Amino acid sequence: MKHYGLIGYPLSHSFSKQYFTEKFEKKHITDAEYHLFPIEHISELPALLKANPELCGLNVTIPHKLTVLKYLDWIEHNAKTAGAVNCIRISSESPVEAAFSGEVGIKGHDFRLEGFNTDIYGFENSLKPLLKDYHDQALVLGDGGAARAVKCVLESLGINFKVVTRKAFPGNLLFKDLKPRHIQQHLLIINTTPLGMAPHVDEYPPIPYQAITDRHLLYDLIYNPEKTLFLEKGEERGAVIKNGYEMLVLQAEKSWEIWTNKEKYP
Repeated sequence: MKHYGLIGYPLSHSFSKQYFTEKFEKKHITDAEYHLFPIEHISELPALLKANPELCGLNVTIPHKLTVLKYLDWIEHNAKTAGAVNCIRISSESPVEAAFSGEVGIKGHDFRLEGFNTDIYGFENSLKPLLKDYHDQALVLGDGGAARAVKCVLESLGINFKVVTRKAFPGNLLFKDLKPRHIQQHLLIINTTPLGMAPHVDEYPPIPYQAITDRHLLYDLIYNPEKTLFLEKGEERGAVIKNGYEMLVLQAEKSWEIWTNKEKYP
């Protein structure tokens, strides 16, 4: 039996276990199981791997997409560019060979941990069909692990963006400083924060919603609830809205491909 799973904390909102369990049932995949591993600190990862030698792959979610990098033996190009990993392939290759990757890795193990970022694929392919020529300026709300993938996609698509955060960072805008003109100038607004995620459905990013128009596209990486207050407020102003469900499906399928298609991902 091959085991796969998700690490993060907390995992009460997880989409992955239900998705993969249903996938295995529909596809009659009888030699695979998917489990949740709610680890609060990434330092728990080595013990988790040691206790679960049958693991072949892991998805990674909040808050470990950045901190997991130091435990990996190899990181693919997109994940390096983003500086974030949300998919790990676990193989039985020699750790001596893995050591030549230049990564830190887990010392003294008999497996190889390879990091990928499938959020980039999921976000890009769910966003592109909605883009219009005038969506050439974006606001990215939040600057965590998920935002790394979003920024990579925007850069590759030639869309200029500003990051909005609560705390001051060089080049970023602060939520408290956002004015209607910022909304008017940026017709694509992407929420990468957890504001509005169940069970805190009464929360939303503090932006000047009165400046949103029917030319705006609002994308929320949250999928539960299906329509966050961020999206509701945009829809009320005529904006096109999109939640994160399709992105999750696309990144999950890409993870499965990485874990199982050794010819495409040697």
